[in-house]
This record gives sequence, structure tokens and C-alpha cells, in this order.
Amino acid sequence: MKNVLLLALLFPIQLLAVPAEPQMTVPAYILQDFHSSQVIMEKNADKRIDPASLTKLMTAYLVFDQLRAGKVRLIDTVRISEKAWRMGGSRMFIKVDTRVAVELLLKGMIIQSGNDASVALAEYIGGTEDAFVTLMNKQAKNLGLSNTHFMNSTGLPNPQHYSSVRDLMRLSQILIQEFPEYYRWYSERNFTYNKITQSNRNKLLWHDPSVDGMKTGYTQSAGYCLVASAQRGKMRLISVVVGANSKKERIRESGDMLEYGFRFFETYRPYQAQQPLDTQRLWQGSTDELQLGLAKPLYVTVPKGQYKQLKAMLYIDKHIMAPVLAGQAYGTLKITLKNKIISERPLVALSSIEEGNIWNRLIDSILLFFIKKL
Repeated sequence: MKNVLLLALLFPIQLLAVPAEPQMTVPAYILQDFHSSQVIMEKNADKRIDPASLTKLMTAYLVFDQLRAGKVRLIDTVRISEKAWRMGGSRMFIKVDTRVAVELLLKGMIIQSGNDASVALAEYIGGTEDAFVTLMNKQAKNLGLSNTHFMNSTGLPNPQHYSSVRDLMRLSQILIQEFPEYYRWYSERNFTYNKITQSNRNKLLWHDPSVDGMKTGYTQSAGYCLVASAQRGKMRLISVVVGANSKKERIRESGDMLEYGFRFFETYRPYQAQQPLDTQRLWQGSTDELQLGLAKPLYVTVPKGQYKQLKAMLYIDKHIMAPVLAGQAYGTLKITLKNKIISERPLVALSSIEEGNIWNRLIDSILLFFIKKL
């Protein structure tokens, strides 16, 4: 059995009714807050879909990861293979047997959606594109993308190449979180290589100044797809639409979702990381008090005007015994809105505490014996 405590979240905000969601025509979509990971609206979020060039989000992730590990540098030059040079579809127009810097290839893939750049990067990281695809699928599993499987680095159609809008949302969220220094490239409107200037295919960058990424996709089987990320104030939203019938439709549907989210919802951070939320009696320890809190900041996204209605409940383990390791969970924090759980996080020890001496342990053992008898 666990102790239950109620924490008050009191911020007087004027109540505002939330209107119905915008009417969407695309077959699958999702809108989610970046910080809280709370879904604002969705349809067929777990249905398998053809991700088309949204695949390149994972290709970019793996290259960014290699840069972070120091195994690849932006100034490294990549020899362009005939396979990369011959790639059809969208291209940055690299030439066979030339050497192109990793940074230029990344921009060609991100801004111009170059299939040739994607294959060149895949071959450089993995040795072959097939080997790189193995890394893609391994990373997808590590990131918890349970409904995703890749067959290439570009997103060209293949029956065994699939994802879901929820998985693409999660991948986009993680990419922004882990690689903010490279994410900025997704907002660049134009890129010139080989004296050829091409515009970013994400036209929301022109329509909405709060949009600063991310990626478009299109194949005949996938339709027109778009992952869009936008920030207004401290609130960031990410939308994913797939299967639109035209470029205009994917822009309109994405824009409608983002506007709805920003207009009628807001995100708060009620608790910071490492903030003591409760102090519990610690038994048989070098000290008799244990502070509990959260390992990471807690964000919540709620309809505007409803923050005052949130309730925070602490469910804490009884009779916590030393030794205690910092970060170890000893309970749960649940945030509810109108009796519905909107966030649930483990309560962890904020510090490590060793066992007490023999005398302390003996006294606590006696006290616990009588307490459990009550």
C-alpha cells in the first residue's frame, strides 16, 4: 500500500471553452506538444503508412549521432558513388567520383530532400546503404519506434518500408531534443549547390513565421506528407500529416492543426527536475529523511483556462529502507484533469543515502516492528 498526498496547482486563469477540432481530410495525422508529449489531436496515429521522404529524418538522426560521437566531422569529404549519383527523384545534383563535405550533403538532404545526398551519407556511415539500413532499424528499435521498418535511406517505395505518424512524431521530437545545433538547418529556405539553387519544400516556412522545420515527403503511394514544428513563446508543437492529395492540402491541414493547438491550448512546467516534492521517513539510514522529486522537468498541456483544475497526487511507497540510490523510484506522481490522468511520472530519490550504523538500524528495526503491528 502507498501513502497518497495531494499537491495543489493553483494558478487563477480565466476559463475558456475548447471548440471542436478542425475538420481534417488526410487519412492519418497527429498534433503533439513537444515538451509534455501530450497529444492534442490524432487520427489513425498507429496505422502503418508509407513515410516517403520523412524517412530522411532517421537518416539525418544517424548522421547527427555519428557527429556527436566524434566519428564523423562536418568537414569530412564523401566520395560520391555511381549509385548515389544515379538516384532519381529529388536531388542536390552531386557528381559521381567527386568529393562532397558531410555538411553540404546534410543540407542537400534536409533542405532539398536529395535522394542522392541521402545515399551518399548512408554509404559513408554504413559502408553500404544496406548496412546503413540495418543501423536505421536498430536505432528505430532503440528509440521505441515499434511500428517502423526501413528498407532504404531515402523513402523510395517498398512494401516492407513503413512507419506511423506516431512513430514519426516521436522521431522528430527526439531529433529536436538531442540535436538543436543541427535542427536549425530545417528552417533554411534555400540551398545552392553546383550553381543550382533549390527551395525548401516545406512551404509552411513562408506561410507561418513560427514554423522552423521539419520535413516533407511525397510518393504516389504515400501522397503528400509533412512533419512541421513551430514555436510560439515557450510552447512548441509538432504536427504530422500523411496522405494529402496535394502540396496545398498538406500545408493547409498542417497549418490548421498548429493554429488550433496554439490558439486553444497552453503548456506549463509545474515542477522542475530535482525539485523536492515530498520528504519521507527513511528507515535504517545514515539520516532519517529522504527527499523525493522528479528526474526531469514535468510539462503539462491543457486547454486554455483549465490549469486551475489540475490535481497532483503523490503515491509514495511505505517504509522506505536504506541504502538509497539517487534516481531510484519510490513512488509515482500523477497529474489529473477532470479525473483523467494526463501525466504520470516516477518519484525518485534526489540523493543517495547509505545505511546507518548498527545502533541506528537496531532502533529503527524495533520501531518498525511496533508500527507494523498497529
